[in-house]
Amino acid sequence: MTDLLPPPSFAGSDPGGGDRLRALVADIRATTREVSRLQAVLIRRRAEVMQIALAEVARSGSRVSRERELPIRSAALEIAVATKTHDLTVQKELSDAYTLTEKFGATVDALEDGRITLRHVQAVLDTGIVIDDDDTRGGWEEVVLSRAERDSPGRVRAFARELAESVQPEGMTARHARAAQTRGVSIRDLADGMAELSVILPATVAYGIRDRLRRQAAVIREEIKKSADVPVSPTSPTTPAASASSATSSAAASTPSGRDERTLAQIGADLCADLLLTAAPTIDPTTDETCPGGLGAIRAQVQITVPALTLLGLADAGAAVAGRSPIDPETARHLAAHAPGWDRVLCDPVTGTVLEVDRYSPTAAQRRYLAARDQHCRAPGCRAPLTRCQLDHNHEAQHGGATKLTNLCHLCVRHHTLKTETAWTVSQEPDGTLRFESPLGQRTTETPPPRILFLPDPGEPSGGGLTGRSDPPEAAPF
Repeated sequence: MTDLLPPPSFAGSDPGGGDRLRALVADIRATTREVSRLQAVLIRRRAEVMQIALAEVARSGSRVSRERELPIRSAALEIAVATKTHDLTVQKELSDAYTLTEKFGATVDALEDGRITLRHVQAVLDTGIVIDDDDTRGGWEEVVLSRAERDSPGRVRAFARELAESVQPEGMTARHARAAQTRGVSIRDLADGMAELSVILPATVAYGIRDRLRRQAAVIREEIKKSADVPVSPTSPTTPAASASSATSSAAASTPSGRDERTLAQIGADLCADLLLTAAPTIDPTTDETCPGGLGAIRAQVQITVPALTLLGLADAGAAVAGRSPIDPETARHLAAHAPGWDRVLCDPVTGTVLEVDRYSPTAAQRRYLAARDQHCRAPGCRAPLTRCQLDHNHEAQHGGATKLTNLCHLCVRHHTLKTETAWTVSQEPDGTLRFESPLGQRTTETPPPRILFLPDPGEPSGGGLTGRSDPPEAAPF
């Protein structure tokens, strides 16, 4: 065990400071060991839940993959409701816990003893899951655990990955072909109107994309330097940066001098956005010489919510990608200027409840209303966007349920299937509040997503807030 000595600054300025720090470090060490023990208990409990769900799968005898997964999904949602977690997160935790107890039992024991942390466990799981042979995996785990008990998770992960590669009986070609099946695209909301787009690709393709973006960004940056004596707009048709998406670059690149001062990383991000949003793919099975267009004719669609005052430039807040993430007002106004149609949504100025919906170019009225009210999947903990949702009859239509606003809500495909095919039930109140009841009798309430209300400072436009007058607020000019 390493002796902890008080830093000279503590010894010199505060004789008692070193002793207090020593005590705190010892307490943190002990608490960390206790946390590890409890995390091991959680892993074993989750694994037991998974065993029960898998037994139900076996009893069902179904050969349809979707039906076979329903007991696992239902169990995950039960835990999600109880712990205020997304059920997809819970389902992954159940799967990981089952794998750990079945294939890496020594690792769970080490966690329970406080000899390693949960991050060490995750490193073992991520790197060792590729080893199929039980004996080989057991020997690998023993070596990795001896390293994990004395080193950091990051170092252990690198060591474990290299060791796993050395004991693999299957060639890299076959394993890469299998891993390539996990290709995909995902998005994660960030703060201040930003989001992170992630793409899983073969390493050679991913590094090739990054290299090409860097090379193109370097050329643009060099041209910008050459013309530094002339104010340059990143979207000017006379500059090499003209191809970069104006929606992503204009606000970030604008400076008081009017010059383009983006970094290489920022230019690369703008190039990536421009290429993905405007270019036609080389591989396009939908088009040929007699049928131009195809995939290149498809344009991205994003639903945004913009308060009328923000749209008019009288306020500076409240815009959002519907049901998901706030966006800056300048981007919202830019998108609004080029939108082919608008939904006008009248909300209660205090509660934010949707009161009325209208559209310049009308579509199905009920769908517009429900889209404005729900914003995303209404299942507990889920925020799947409307583009991935279906309208569910809370009281099933085949059992007499009416197609009316107080019997309809948006559920993503996952939760719609779970509600339809299992004993989960949903009822709805007149204000759109949903009441879910699980097969185990758990009850949870989901109120309609609130609309963010920004009250103006005295002297600023009220935007339909409580002003003491009986006249209705002026309608939005669209």
